[in-house]
Amino acid sequence: METTTGDETVPRELVVVQALVNTIDLEDNDDRLDSPEALRSFLTGHGLLGAGEPVGQADLDLAVELREALRAMLRVNHGEPLDPAALEVVNRAAAALPLQVGFDDQGHPVLGPGSGGCRGALAVLLAGIAEASAQGTWERLKACSAESCQWAFRRRRTRRRARRPRRWPRPRRGRRGGGRPRRRRPGRGGRRRRRPRRTARWRR
Repeated sequence: METTTGDETVPRELVVVQALVNTIDLEDNDDRLDSPEALRSFLTGHGLLGAGEPVGQADLDLAVELREALRAMLRVNHGEPLDPAALEVVNRAAAALPLQVGFDDQGHPVLGPGSGGCRGALAVLLAGIAEASAQGTWERLKACSAESCQWAFRRRRTRRRARRPRRWPRPRRGRRGGGRPRRRRPGRGGRRRRRPRRTARWRR
């Protein structure tokens, strides 16, 4: 399932990831995750957390640290080198968050949160990244390489037009290197016999 946001079509499991990375505008230095209440509003707005769930300062610090690490991973998708520090943060968060493997109603294995609360909401976010990677859509979510921007965006898959097979000109017969030469019919002196020309007869 895909969700349309503006001019982009983002898979459902990556909508929250893109929104989390874009909670700060580096050009204007406007951070919308400046308090635990702001983090609660963000998570409840995306349906990941109940309205009465507690969110503390430690949860906010973990969310902001995870946000910047995911931004670095999105820059890797845009061709930038991998940041070992960001990789360490993502792996540490994945080990600390309640992630577990379960099975859905159709018997398919899925990765999801093992508990609720703010930590469970962040676990849903990482589980969505794993699902997107399995579906091949994670690599199309990127972050701008400019230091003053680093905005998360999704690049659409462009469809290439099928090339028509090239038609080479047919070789003319009798010419060197092209086709089979025309065979002459045997006749007198090796020449082709000409048929007599018929003349029209007028009736009187």
